Amino acid sequence: MSLFTVDVAKCKGDGICAAECPAKIIKMQKDKGYPVPVRGAEDLCIDCGHCVAVCPKGALSLKNLKPEDCLPVQSDLLPSPEQLSHFFAARRSIRSYKDKPVPRKVFSELISTANYAPSGSNKRPVQWLVIEDSKEVQRLAQITIDWMRYMIKEQPEQAKAARFDALVTLWENGQDRICRKAPHMVIAHAHKAYPSASSDCVVALTHLEQAAYSMGIGACWAGYFTSASIFYPPMKDALALPKGHQCFGALLIGYPKYRYQRIPLRSEPVVTWR
Repeated sequence: MSLFTVDVAKCKGDGICAAECPAKIIKMQKDKGYPVPVRGAEDLCIDCGHCVAVCPKGALSLKNLKPEDCLPVQSDLLPSPEQLSHFFAARRSIRSYKDKPVPRKVFSELISTANYAPSGSNKRPVQWLVIEDSKEVQRLAQITIDWMRYMIKEQPEQAKAARFDALVTLWENGQDRICRKAPHMVIAHAHKAYPSASSDCVVALTHLEQAAYSMGIGACWAGYFTSASIFYPPMKDALALPKGHQCFGALLIGYPKYRYQRIPLRSEPVVTWR
């Protein structure tokens, strides 16, 4: 079966599919004016679906994606530039959470939204680990503290620069600066062999963070935990990720305990124009 088929009754020969193909594997026939795959197209296709999504007439179908399988873009649901700017500015990193669990259905919706995040060459390597049990979140926070204690003993200069001693002291006094007593955690992981695995996971998590805010759910990046997951073998054992996989980022998740009323000012961005 060919990589794609064309409904010649619908195709107008406008060449938009060929122009928008990221891999440039579509060409227009000179005699009939219809799109056809170039030689070796099946090996070069990144399965992004751009050609199906961009055709105004719905004339092109990939062997695994048809126009009728796709959701239509609804202009009335797209935010205005002003709405989007306000949305991004109003978002806050949430560090105080209600004692109220986020339903699994909501997590599934968040991950489905994050699944549309872009990835390098459309490889989509990101996989997810959702820590639903708040006691497990605290266990991972404890392991992070154990890593900090190890660093204080074995690499004191580095630990001092990162102020691990203060974080450990706070933990011993009942203050959790690691996971903020969040009820949940979402971890994005991927195989280390993917060149863009790190950025793909971070972009996907950013999508999830914004989606969470739109649903009234708070999120905060778990940086200390992420570092421990990379450098501390006991944390790697605790996560038990698939072989070759690494955690490239994590978000603390829960319903915000407090509601923010204002948008704080930010310093002017530093921009170099060329």
